[in-house]
Amino acid sequence: VTSGASEGILDAVMAVVRPGDEVILLDPAYDAYGPAVLMAGGRAVHVPLDPRDFRVDWARLEAALTPRTRLLILNTPHNPSGAVWTAEEMARLDALLHDTETLVLSDEVYEHMVFGGVAHESVLRTPGLARRSFVLSSFGKTYHCTGWKVGYCIAPAALTREFRKIHQCNTFSTFTPAQWALAEMIREHPEHHGELGPFLEARRDRFAAGLASTRFRPLPVAGGYFQLVDYSAVSDLPDLEFARWLCTEKGVATIPLSPFYAEPPKDQRLVRLCFAKDDETLEAGLARLREA
Repeated sequence: VTSGASEGILDAVMAVVRPGDEVILLDPAYDAYGPAVLMAGGRAVHVPLDPRDFRVDWARLEAALTPRTRLLILNTPHNPSGAVWTAEEMARLDALLHDTETLVLSDEVYEHMVFGGVAHESVLRTPGLARRSFVLSSFGKTYHCTGWKVGYCIAPAALTREFRKIHQCNTFSTFTPAQWALAEMIREHPEHHGELGPFLEARRDRFAAGLASTRFRPLPVAGGYFQLVDYSAVSDLPDLEFARWLCTEKGVATIPLSPFYAEPPKDQRLVRLCFAKDDETLEAGLARLREA
């Protein structure tokens, strides 16, 4: 148990990455990965996902693998795009890494937020990947209490042993009352895991329907609670400037996509919105977006 999944990310990277080691990041990538690699003395190797659908470009990934590749970090469901890995993609990654000593850090904090009746595909379901992986997840994401900072890591015994050495010196332990509260929630409401995906899927659909009356174009979202929108019909400003304008002039806070990249795609006009809000907030946000 960790003090949030972000602590687990840092612990896993620090446990196995040594100065000069290479770590593959699939861009756009959550902003905690790169700093963790830097703190460990490693070198981040950025492999862009296909900007059309945020799926792996397998030729580029294979080209990025070298004898110095110590770790590959993947994220499914993906932040910021909402793309979800398939069983076929996990099998392909397993085959690609089969003859290497590369480890995997699989960030699966949105594991219970997968839509369309599709099951979350964890690396733990593929034995060849499970043997080489740290899997990180988050009670905070699953139970709507991210500020409590309670996450967890699953890994083989040898990797867990190294992970615990860093965890011991990092936070030592995680806030005990929160652990007791979450344990009770799990016992009393086992149905929550199955209800969370449909609950957020309905919010996604409602939000996307509302966006249809704006000039923003929503991209497909298969999991998580973020919605990428293309704003090219609204403005030709770069995303950082547009996000600032939308916040100050229209009162809607968004996250620009370019900070998730080492090298953002040229002329990409995307920002990230969050639909994990109450109905009143979503409707107010949509009303302001209609004015943009």
